Amino acid sequence: MPTTSLRRRVTAEFLGTLFLVATVIGSGIMAERLAGTNVALALLANTIATGAILVALIFTFGSISGGHFNPAVTVADALERGIPWREVPSYVAAQCSGGLAGAMVAHLMFGLPLFSPSRHARSGGAQVFSEFVATFGLLAVIWGCSRVRANSVPFAVGAYITAAYWFTSSTSFANPAVTIARGVSNSSQEYVRSMCRFS
Repeated sequence: MPTTSLRRRVTAEFLGTLFLVATVIGSGIMAERLAGTNVALALLANTIATGAILVALIFTFGSISGGHFNPAVTVADALERGIPWREVPSYVAAQCSGGLAGAMVAHLMFGLPLFSPSRHARSGGAQVFSEFVATFGLLAVIWGCSRVRANSVPFAVGAYITAAYWFTSSTSFANPAVTIARGVSNSSQEYVRSMCRFS
């Protein structure tokens, strides 16, 4: 059972998700600007930045809040009795609001409007199935590593998400907080992700 105060843990989840989303969106904008029309190179740059920030953030905040930054991970942790169910709404609210704040931070850093609703349609059975596979795989990696070698979880999560960008048609959001935040960003990264969808 967690010993750190709920307020401190929720703050860690908010900040971690903020930095995660700021990295996902910001690195996508930067990658597209630098890679020009080379979509594969832009996606690779975005992928590396996302995997790297996940490792750093889980190491930074993991000892405080568990380093979830993802409502799906929080619910899975509650199912495993890692956190009490009564704390799940606070975690999820912090993650979703942190994701929205991260989108705003990324937009401000690149001189874009705070919010610009995404115009890319993300629908269809292949997209839904792709996100199911990505999320299931993420949870399997976390559960498997935490039981055998807990100190490897940050590296395993970063590596899995890096790979999942490439083997899923949705480029693996695998995170409802990130999905919500991407809905308020029609940034240059939208071009990268939309070009990588196959459905």
